[in-house]
Amino acid sequence: MAATATAAIHEPRTITDTQWQQYQRDGYLKLGKVLSDTDLCALQQRIDDIMLGKAHVDYSRLLMQLDSETGKYEDAGEQSKGHKGATLNYRKIQELEQDDLFLAYMSRPIFREICRRTYGDTAIASFRAMFMNKPARKGTFLPWHQDRWTYLNQDPQITLWTALDPATRANGCVQIIPASHTQGLINPSHPSGFLTPEQAAARATPDRTVYLELAAGEVALLHNHLLHASDVNTTDIPRRAFSVCYMRADTQAMSGERYYTVFP
Repeated sequence: MAATATAAIHEPRTITDTQWQQYQRDGYLKLGKVLSDTDLCALQQRIDDIMLGKAHVDYSRLLMQLDSETGKYEDAGEQSKGHKGATLNYRKIQELEQDDLFLAYMSRPIFREICRRTYGDTAIASFRAMFMNKPARKGTFLPWHQDRWTYLNQDPQITLWTALDPATRANGCVQIIPASHTQGLINPSHPSGFLTPEQAAARATPDRTVYLELAAGEVALLHNHLLHASDVNTTDIPRRAFSVCYMRADTQAMSGERYYTVFP
């Protein structure tokens, strides 16, 4: 897939050793603003066009899910391939490496550097390149969990989370428990790493919780085993975000599914 002109790479950035040590200690790191205003606007427009069915993309290859009407996680729409109507009330859209603009962004040198610091000099694939959305005055509560999946033969380690709108406590920004990635897997029997209510109550206490507020265009690096959650949106603006989980390209799924290699 060739990158379009509007996906021009912004000013390259690097991670210092001090920043990397902070990430390893805390399990997260704010990278600051990585997207220029021009590139941010382009991604905002593209994802809205995808939701409204106006984008030139193969919808049969996109995994799409509508937001819940109740705010409850179990009430979110079916997550399946294909467009589900022209609306801005999608909760999740995956396989966005199928879109040239999103692919160009997730392939930037700063993300390659982070992958190499994490995995070494090896090929890197995306487990999921995903739009996450909390529409204005809507959104779905995402329970406390760690990002890991039992059907993979090795755990992906990192996620790069880009705010496409301001992410605030009021509109459902990501909540984290710093350094919780050092505790190992808390509920390893769950296929997607979700905690039981009892585990969440014991570990995700208000005094430990940090609200990961970001300006539009800012990026956060997250360790996949860092405990995190998010609430509903109580404001009049959406909380759109683009989240990419990077993993070793030799990672295998029980289903035999093949994943897109971002950095050969």
